[in-house]
Amino acid sequence: MDFREMIARRAALELKDGEVVNLGFGMPMAVANFIPEDIEVILQSENGCLVFGPTPKLGEQDADTANSGSMPITLKQGASLFDIFTSFGIIRGGHVDTAILGALEVDQNGSIANWSMPGRSPGMGGAMDLVAGARKIVAILQHNDKQGESKILKECTLPLTGKAAVDVIITDKAVFHVTSGGLVLKEIISGLTADDIRAITKADFTVASDLCEYQG
Repeated sequence: MDFREMIARRAALELKDGEVVNLGFGMPMAVANFIPEDIEVILQSENGCLVFGPTPKLGEQDADTANSGSMPITLKQGASLFDIFTSFGIIRGGHVDTAILGALEVDQNGSIANWSMPGRSPGMGGAMDLVAGARKIVAILQHNDKQGESKILKECTLPLTGKAAVDVIITDKAVFHVTSGGLVLKEIISGLTADDIRAITKADFTVASDLCEYQG
């Protein structure tokens, strides 16, 4: 299992029965494939889709139905397709319970940067609406970059998508909850300790009394 699947599987466990859920561009799109069977959620895509399911098998895709990353999706009973104005009315109207967003950086105050890197600014897209409109924001990302530097920071260095917007941070090494008192380490992968996480994390955090092994 690669880190993308591991993170997507863990992120799916954040979803609760009956929620309206937006899956952002990139890694979050895979979450649709790992939603527990006993959980029924309404998946919403910012490009104009409601009530879709996992990725279709090769050859069964429909070119007219796709998620926010233009990847094929399956439509479930009761699904609807509509224009982007209606889609953002759902988001801005506060009808999304949980949004799962990819991130370039997050910090100990729950701020998130997920759209601009030095020399590359493709545009913020719908994330700016989601961090303001969704009731719960789950940020997913690798814990460290290719040079081994922490992407969980004391303060984001890249342009922000949202300030103090994130509720849960899920990486390939750990799960943090963002609280009024700062980050709380809730889960770590097997074989690592809280001290190991401190060694690879620039942000300050406390350790939960019920710290457990990484779920998923």
